[in-house]
Amino acid sequence: MIGKKIIELDNIASTNRYALSLVNKEKIEEGTIIYAINQNDGKGTGNNKWESENGKNLTISIVLKPHFLPIHTQFYLNVFSSLAVSDMIQHMLACKEQVKIKWPNDIYYENKKISGILIENSILGDTMEYAIVGIGININQEKFISNAPNPVSLFNISGKTYNLKECLSQLNFCFNKRYEELKQKNLMNLMQQYQEILYRKDIFASFKVKNTYIYAKINGVTEYGNLQLIKENGEKLEFAHKEIEYII
Repeated sequence: MIGKKIIELDNIASTNRYALSLVNKEKIEEGTIIYAINQNDGKGTGNNKWESENGKNLTISIVLKPHFLPIHTQFYLNVFSSLAVSDMIQHMLACKEQVKIKWPNDIYYENKKISGILIENSILGDTMEYAIVGIGININQEKFISNAPNPVSLFNISGKTYNLKECLSQLNFCFNKRYEELKQKNLMNLMQQYQEILYRKDIFASFKVKNTYIYAKINGVTEYGNLQLIKENGEKLEFAHKEIEYII
């Protein structure tokens, strides 16, 4: 279903904003992908921008209508989409160990960011009305000029140039597989796999909370999406998104 219809655009500010405009006009079916050859104002988390050189990377948005998903389990949109993107990257690089999910939904290769995901959803009553999954994956870009601290691309890692349409086809395959798991309510299995490849899980590292630095290890993620840490003295901590910052 995902990728059955692809709207390809040569140049656009933001695939998420374009997808939202179609959703608001009720002119888009579930699984439709908005694919931009050049996205010049891509949105990251918060006020961040997503840098992407023209024609070098995958910048897409996927429209979903997960009416089957209870509202209290909406974090699983992050879980399944992060797994799908990491599946695709693992396949393209023919490796698994170095590809990790940095909570909540960035994809890392070793200590560098190769992909970001931005999910915007709408809730109507007690139903998930729609979700727009915006994805940027660095594919063939060689140099990054923004102030992002640690970007990396498939090309940087492997030295190979990739066919973007083949990359998109593989991403569609991975998303369909993971979305089917979500529809089948295999939530425990999805969360287990998500936690198995969490970036820095069970490794003591520095984090920043407001203006304080703490030294702790990631113990896991709750079903509501909160990050669980354990300090060296055994103290347990829990944070929602944006309450804590990784020090990389």
